[in-house]
Amino acid sequence: MISKYSSSSKLEIDIQFASAAIKEKVSAIASQAAIKKWVKAAVGLNGLITLRFVNVAEGKKLNFSFRNKNYATNVLTFPYELSKQTLTADIIFCLPVIQKEASEQSKGMKAHLAHLIIHGCLHAQGLDHEGDKEAKKMEGKEVKLLKSLGFANPYAPI
Repeated sequence: MISKYSSSSKLEIDIQFASAAIKEKVSAIASQAAIKKWVKAAVGLNGLITLRFVNVAEGKKLNFSFRNKNYATNVLTFPYELSKQTLTADIIFCLPVIQKEASEQSKGMKAHLAHLIIHGCLHAQGLDHEGDKEAKKMEGKEVKLLKSLGFANPYAPI
């Protein structure tokens, strides 16, 4: 269930950084308050979401350990608990991969980061994009949420 953040929700959001340098880079893109606002827009449940921003080495290690893929990816989502009222998940963001994607796709870093945070939060709530039908549903939710936050459609042609 995905809904707008409700003030009655008790969602704890923990933001972690693999290093001071990554924290500095993320902070230059978006404040922790903005990041939490994006998460709350995508998650209308109680619980705990931990966002961790990592470097390529940690991103690659995690992707290999949990998905048997020997490269760093932009976002990894680890949902632990999901019910009608509660969500517990870790979401890992590999900052260098996200920066490279934003540059290659001619997207602003803040908009791309907001998109991937929304994307990871939707994965944590059970949405996927493996099949065309699932991808269309998930992308539609991403576009709607991002628009409500003042961001353009990330899937629109440039």
